[in-house]
Amino acid sequence: MLRAGLPQASLNHIPSSATPVHLLPSRPSREEQECRWCSLGMALQVFALALFLVLLCGGQGAQLHSALFRPQWPLLRMPIVLPQRTEERSAPQFLSQAKLEVSSPCGPDCHKRAPTPSYWDLRDYMSYETLYSNGSLTETAVGIYAFNPADLRKPDPGRSRAKRQIYGPDSRFSIVGQDFLLNYPFSTAVKVSTGCTGTLVGERHVLTAAHCVHDGKTYVKGAQRLRVGFLKSRQRDAPHGNGTHAAGRPDKMKFQWIRVKRTHVPKGWIKGSANDIGMDYDYALLELKKAHKRRYMKIGVSPPARQLPGKRIHFSGFDNDRPGQLVFRFCKAHEETYDLLYQHCDAQPGASGSGVYARLWNRQRRRWERKVLGVFSGHQWVDRNGTPQEFNVAVRVTPLKYAQICYWIKGNYVDCRDG
Repeated sequence: MLRAGLPQASLNHIPSSATPVHLLPSRPSREEQECRWCSLGMALQVFALALFLVLLCGGQGAQLHSALFRPQWPLLRMPIVLPQRTEERSAPQFLSQAKLEVSSPCGPDCHKRAPTPSYWDLRDYMSYETLYSNGSLTETAVGIYAFNPADLRKPDPGRSRAKRQIYGPDSRFSIVGQDFLLNYPFSTAVKVSTGCTGTLVGERHVLTAAHCVHDGKTYVKGAQRLRVGFLKSRQRDAPHGNGTHAAGRPDKMKFQWIRVKRTHVPKGWIKGSANDIGMDYDYALLELKKAHKRRYMKIGVSPPARQLPGKRIHFSGFDNDRPGQLVFRFCKAHEETYDLLYQHCDAQPGASGSGVYARLWNRQRRRWERKVLGVFSGHQWVDRNGTPQEFNVAVRVTPLKYAQICYWIKGNYVDCRDG
């Protein structure tokens, strides 16, 4: 038998009675070690280059790269929600007080067990009322096209959240200084005169919560003479850079108000506050009498919570416990239904109506975009397994809601087909 590492001639001189010798391979030279590392480095470079070309060059590769590294806005063909007939209704009395906190006995489990609405149910929910600044009121019936109610699939159940209020450290941030307040996206937050918050979603349009103008039965006091406040600096010649005056005090801000021309509220909300499903349609659109000059935020269809970057949502509002301040927060969204998003963001009354947004990749425009994916409705107390619990709820922008809100803004459905 041959011994590794020795020639045959050397083996002939080894006595048969000699103790076997186990020979180790010789240690490679420094040049050989460096050559091995060079080969390994070249192989890794070739593999990285090949992976880069596969991901970026081919159409499928680009989609794979985007799917792996870029959370994306849903690329959907939107349904059509078109007005069919409009009728006048009796003028409201505007006697009810606006309630900044919404309560409902139906929580996440209740909503998940709710039956799927029919096509005719959806037509009823998506019909809407329009309140004008002169106090007149109309109701518009709609038709729904290119939409299958079977698409109302329920998302995968998430983890149930624990009871939540502002305990311990408060996770909210007050945005101070005009250099921040007047910059996007904080500049899109506006104050609604009934005590809520709204978000600029068009040159003349503000998205807010329906309960800020309507309690489920009638329009609240102040809804007829509704105004929207834009936060601005009191001193026009305030120095820039650090957002403070010479004395070191923060910039003093004030609201500049614009009157609302008309308000749209879906019939899905106007069914009585005791109706459980009303939470699903707690949104309204305000049209201003004149255009503002600020950058606004587009609306987008809400993706599943697991597809949000870090599963986080963001929104800014004018919480009542911090008067005159814009309060920003972000948090993870854990539980959801088709129409509602349940999250852990700390908030107080006054933040209702804030636009919940996220920043995702737009495949068509090949850029990152922030879009409003929901409306913060507020705190919801429910009875869950015999235990009262509090949830922070946001109304998701579904394809049907996107089609409706977009039509309210654009005035046609052609510009609303691509979400």
